[in-house]
Amino acid sequence: MYLIEIYKSIQGESSFAGVPCIFVRLAGCNLRCAWCDSEYTFTGGTKLSEDEVVAEIEKLAPVKLVEFTGGEPLLQERELIPLMERLLRQGYELMIETSGERPLERVPQAVHKIVDVKCPGSGEGGSFRMANLECLTERDEVKFVILSREDYEFARDFIREHGLERRAGQVLLSPAFSKTPSGARSTENCVLDPRELVEWMLADGVPARLSLQIHKYVWEALKKGV
Repeated sequence: MYLIEIYKSIQGESSFAGVPCIFVRLAGCNLRCAWCDSEYTFTGGTKLSEDEVVAEIEKLAPVKLVEFTGGEPLLQERELIPLMERLLRQGYELMIETSGERPLERVPQAVHKIVDVKCPGSGEGGSFRMANLECLTERDEVKFVILSREDYEFARDFIREHGLERRAGQVLLSPAFSKTPSGARSTENCVLDPRELVEWMLADGVPARLSLQIHKYVWEALKKGV
């Protein structure tokens, strides 16, 4: 398994926002989203065995929440699924953040899935695997990164058409973040003003939650390993 980094921080997004978490960031991604903030994961990485990954996680005790992210972690599904099953048996609570383009059928049901649906502004619109809707449970979350009014309307209509609030535990709308942020730890670095997104949500009664990347307000926006 090829990894970029393993570190301990707080969960920055989702309904777990603010909770201490161990992040296992895997190398490689097959998409190229316009607003991507982790392009350094596209290539490279360090090859570690399952035992070595578990040992690194155990060093970061006593935190028991672990998120697998990337890149796209499910590109390494063959190694990742057995690792997840092992950590679940050891009493860890697991999350995975995935693009929604890879099949979710083999991900253990006990894992909290944060599944992206790519909006048009990402440049990867249409990549979502529709069969993944059938894999969602009330412990899972569906996320839309919003760059513009067009993206918002796409997300609003997708939520309504597929009844996402009935399929998943949470639906998240997250304003896109600048790829070249200033040193300020503020909403100035959002490409879309969060207040504007909230006004649209309120006007339409969208059954979704505003999601901000709070780690980018606690630390400098470009800081890694936090």
